[in-house]
Amino acid sequence: MDFLAFFVSLPSSQTAGRMRIWRALRGLGCATLRDGVYLLPGGAERAAQLESLADEVKRAEGTAELFLLDGRDEAQRASLLALFDRGADYASLLAAMAAAGHGDARTLRGLRRDLTALAAIDYFPGEAQRQALAAFAALEAAASGEPMVIAGEIRRLASTDFQGRTWATRKNLWVDRMASAWLIRRFIDRKAKFLWLDNPKKCPKSALGFDFDGAAFTHVDGRVTFEVLAASFGLDGDPALAKIAAIVHCLDVGGVPVAEAAGIEAMLAGLRAESGDDDKLLTVAARVFDGLYRHYQQDPSHD
Repeated sequence: MDFLAFFVSLPSSQTAGRMRIWRALRGLGCATLRDGVYLLPGGAERAAQLESLADEVKRAEGTAELFLLDGRDEAQRASLLALFDRGADYASLLAAMAAAGHGDARTLRGLRRDLTALAAIDYFPGEAQRQALAAFAALEAAASGEPMVIAGEIRRLASTDFQGRTWATRKNLWVDRMASAWLIRRFIDRKAKFLWLDNPKKCPKSALGFDFDGAAFTHVDGRVTFEVLAASFGLDGDPALAKIAAIVHCLDVGGVPVAEAAGIEAMLAGLRAESGDDDKLLTVAARVFDGLYRHYQQDPSHD
């Protein structure tokens, strides 16, 4: 992919002009390569926008030039793409949605406007945009009182019907399976037994599978298994569990960044490296999730 590289320089005396040009570049969703050099994905429409902006720069006694740029190898191209990551912007928008609660019509209009504007400059959309769109749809549904339409159906279940069961998932646990197993034993089935599978296709019919294709509980409409389990058993209204779900989602499929995620990932990776088997790993990992849950329950900054 080619990128449009916009080189711009303005006299220091042109304070108002500099601010006007900077706002225009920001409005177009330009990424900053370095001071005075801004990028956009290639395309005739965006090239025309930058050419128009170049004319404005020259009227403000500055210089502006537009070039085509491409990375010299895949690693450099990836680094250029990373400059357009909107994850932090979506995280801020999700925080605003959470703070809005059910929200009134005016608040919803403002959030819709902000989401539309952000999506318009999200040139390489991915999981973060999907999360934000889903969150806004849920917010609108809650405000209207209508049920949210989702691609996959998540049935509400009673944990009393799932006691003393055997739950099965793929061996060599990682974040989603660790957290899901913890959630099952902590909130759904306190007497749960776990079976770690070499081959999910050979899961016993008597066992409840989770986090593999064809399992009773697995990814649905962008939700990871932890989120599906929480929704299935009516646990998704717990704010502390919602915070843990955001970490699990981030580490499992990416999307909106979560500040704590990298630290949790490093801790769980260390535990996995020193644990001899999945039973021992779940025991020690459960302490991490227990601690997170207590922290999010008690810390008023996470309300």
